[in-house]
Amino acid sequence: MVWVEEVTSMHLILLCLMLPLTLLLIVNIAARRRRRLPLPPGPTPLPIIGNMLLMNQLTHRGLARLAKLYGGLLHLRLGFVHHFVVSTPDVARQVLQVQDSVFSDRPATTAIVYLTYNRSDLAFAQCGPYWRQMRKLCVTKLFSRKHAESWLSIPEEVDAAVCTVAKHAGSAFNVRDLAFTLTKNIVFRSAFGKRSDENQEEYIAVVQEIATLLGAFSVGDFIPWLSWMDPQGINKRLRVARATLDLFIDRIIDEHMATDAANADMVGVMLAFLEESSHHHRQEEGDDLKGTLRLSRANIRAVMMDVMFGGTETVAIAIEWALADLLTSPDDLKRVQEELAMVVGLDRKVHESHLDKLSFLKCAIKETLRLHPPFPLLLHQTADHCEVAGYSIPARSPVMINVWAIGRDESAWKDADAYRPSRFAPGGDAAALDFKGNCFEFLPFGSGRRSCPGMQLGMHELELAVAQLLHCFTWALPDGMKPTELDMGDVFGLSAPKAVPLVAVPTPRLSCPLN
Repeated sequence: MVWVEEVTSMHLILLCLMLPLTLLLIVNIAARRRRRLPLPPGPTPLPIIGNMLLMNQLTHRGLARLAKLYGGLLHLRLGFVHHFVVSTPDVARQVLQVQDSVFSDRPATTAIVYLTYNRSDLAFAQCGPYWRQMRKLCVTKLFSRKHAESWLSIPEEVDAAVCTVAKHAGSAFNVRDLAFTLTKNIVFRSAFGKRSDENQEEYIAVVQEIATLLGAFSVGDFIPWLSWMDPQGINKRLRVARATLDLFIDRIIDEHMATDAANADMVGVMLAFLEESSHHHRQEEGDDLKGTLRLSRANIRAVMMDVMFGGTETVAIAIEWALADLLTSPDDLKRVQEELAMVVGLDRKVHESHLDKLSFLKCAIKETLRLHPPFPLLLHQTADHCEVAGYSIPARSPVMINVWAIGRDESAWKDADAYRPSRFAPGGDAAALDFKGNCFEFLPFGSGRRSCPGMQLGMHELELAVAQLLHCFTWALPDGMKPTELDMGDVFGLSAPKAVPLVAVPTPRLSCPLN
């Protein structure tokens, strides 16, 4: 009985101690909830579905219109998921610089997870040891100047594109087809070690389908218990697209492994880290990735998907937009070509060494990237709860950076919707801005730790291609079309290509042979 009484007394003492602690905890939680800032403004959500009736407005243009109503940090509840949209430079700075570590994750939609082999790639991998090692591999080996194959193929393929145009001189020519063929051949040589022998239309169709699907949503992304529904047929398209990728990339991997020889292309570099291969001994001595990075076939497939999409789709679209922009502005086109004639001369083609001297050409390309960024919406996700611009952002929330809207923000740009390359020239209002991620009015390649690792390679390809095409040919719109009549609309996806492919008439401009 004494023992029972002692135990009971102990319980009472513990209870007396726990009661005030519990009350204190409850009061503290309630106080924290009261102190938590409100969510950003946005359209009023409906029960369960939230703002899903606005799904057709979730494009770079639609979100920019909503931002004008609700501000630079917009909140949308899509089903059970809170989404946030950043549309002004000041908020972008808070997200991508001040709190970069909080916003460095990527959202995981059904399409993204499936096409990237459960986020085994670089672009959509979650921040962590694997992502850090893969980014280092890409920056130091795949996309760097040290990886000569990636850079040497560019001038050779640009020359081949010039020869193709020369054969069609004087007639209407599809610039989009040319741009895709060019970028496809560069990707094949740098990534796979050979010129493309694939069907042009089939390859482009797959790359464009991937771009569309990566930007697509399914019902289950917003209301998990309805994930079985697929009214848009997204799941079937995902299976077809990934099966096509599997067959294509596995064939490339098997061909490389069958040779049992070191390859200088991107697949060859990654095979040095493949778990199932005998290529490990080919890693360079002193390589600090040696012994720490092991890749599966899924990893290589996923990274190659990034390269195929990023190296083909985005650069081809930028080439087409650059020429289209200049054709709508004859005075700027004339100025670019006069600069080319002065720096290069009309008796030879552009060489890579000329690019640094073509200052106004670079201004024209910057202006194209401002108006038509390669990725109009950058996809991020919060790792923890945070506060931005006086508002609360919950943990694990998708955040879209509307780079298209930021590039046209009237508070940051004069004549924001006008094509005016001179703004980037010395003395212009944007002369000090660059695209490396530190100028938050101008973010075509993102910023912070998730900025594009292939930016330098992609810009070199873009600048040389546009310079060569403008130097070797004069370009005119077909059938007497006026510059103001050129359709400059776009189509939303992970990228935003011209809605109508650019068709123009080239005429040889140089005194030297073009083929």
